[in-house]
Amino acid sequence: MSHSRQIGFISTRFAGTDGVSLETAKWASVLERMGHACFYFSGENDRPPEKSLVVPEAFYRHPTIDAINQAVFSGIKGGVHGSEGAYPDKKRHHKDFFSAFIRPAEISKQVQELKVYLKESLYQFAQKFDLEALIIENALAIPVNLPLGLAITEYIAETGIPVIAHHHDFYWERQRFINNSVRDYLAAAFPPNFPSIHHVVINSVQAFNLASRIGVAGMIIPNVMDFDSPPSALDDYSISARTDLGVKPGQYLILQPTRIIQRKSIEHAIELVRRLDLPAELVISHAAGDEGSDYEKHIHEFADLLDVAVKFESDIVGHSRGITPDGRKIYSLADIYPQSDLITYPSTMEGFGNGFLEAIYYKRPIVVNNYSIFEADIKPKGFHVVEFNGFIDEQTLKDTRFILTHPEVALEQCEHNFILGRRYYSYSVLEKRLKLLLSECFGEIV
Repeated sequence: MSHSRQIGFISTRFAGTDGVSLETAKWASVLERMGHACFYFSGENDRPPEKSLVVPEAFYRHPTIDAINQAVFSGIKGGVHGSEGAYPDKKRHHKDFFSAFIRPAEISKQVQELKVYLKESLYQFAQKFDLEALIIENALAIPVNLPLGLAITEYIAETGIPVIAHHHDFYWERQRFINNSVRDYLAAAFPPNFPSIHHVVINSVQAFNLASRIGVAGMIIPNVMDFDSPPSALDDYSISARTDLGVKPGQYLILQPTRIIQRKSIEHAIELVRRLDLPAELVISHAAGDEGSDYEKHIHEFADLLDVAVKFESDIVGHSRGITPDGRKIYSLADIYPQSDLITYPSTMEGFGNGFLEAIYYKRPIVVNNYSIFEADIKPKGFHVVEFNGFIDEQTLKDTRFILTHPEVALEQCEHNFILGRRYYSYSVLEKRLKLLLSECFGEIV
């Protein structure tokens, strides 16, 4: 017998076009289609207010959380001298010494105080919406908010509530988290291991590492798109997008649909455009994101060095349509993809690859760097793409020119890719996996 459940999503942020926010929306859509009600706890939120609880300290860029991250992950040296400020009545028992692996006592105290506050907020969230299960979106995998991860872990330990922990990025996959002074916190909560937690990962490599590191099996649920509902045709609003993006008649629109962060390896897209010897405009749709602005500055300088006109268009490309403060149209990615002649996806590392799936969904040809998850999980499915291995060679250029100048071949390949996407990465696939997870959570057929 099927039951309607009250399900709470928890993360640091549910807003914008980052992968976690996008996949959460897809999961919620499928769950609601199955008859369940979804609610949201986060520090930043663009979901319906009547279904949400926003606690600013849950956001990973909250000033206090940001300061903690800077102290424990950026190599700032701590030492036992820090204990005097947090515990002035305690006599020091050790000589002062300094290391990036030593955590100042003030940080420990701050983390614990925030953990208690956030845990109380989680109790409030569950009570307000009468929650029966939780879905934790990456907050128990990537340690961008240590107090939140610890709070969620203690809340699970104290309540035994059924939990689906949806992991997108683990800390051991990111170089910036390798040297730290919080190994105890990482071991406790990123991720924790309780009988009530059902772990979900987005690729086979993560499943192997999760099993080897904490001894639990994770169900693989890749990122998905609604392939059963093909994209809508262009309308009067979207038809002006190419002009507004600065693409001239006779030029190819090449879209880089990612944030400007280092692992996206956007240099390869710029080099590709420079060496194609075809009239083309490279458009980058997203802003720098959460890893600072140094890489964005580098990309500007690299484009200038190669004399490539790159359009940085995050101001007029968003999650949904709108108007900028100065009165310009804001286009959704759904407006831009269908009018793109080629998608570049030169990432060196991806948890799965939303940009890849979006290109397949919108039936666009794509150039892909052979990143590890593409090699392990996606490539064996048989997709037709222009592929390169770490650098742009002559074969890459030849294949890209061919696909741009032979649209009939591109269309045939894109139709083939769409069929494979529907087979392996559709909402129907997600619904089957979620039914199984919920049946494991509640011990029933759902």
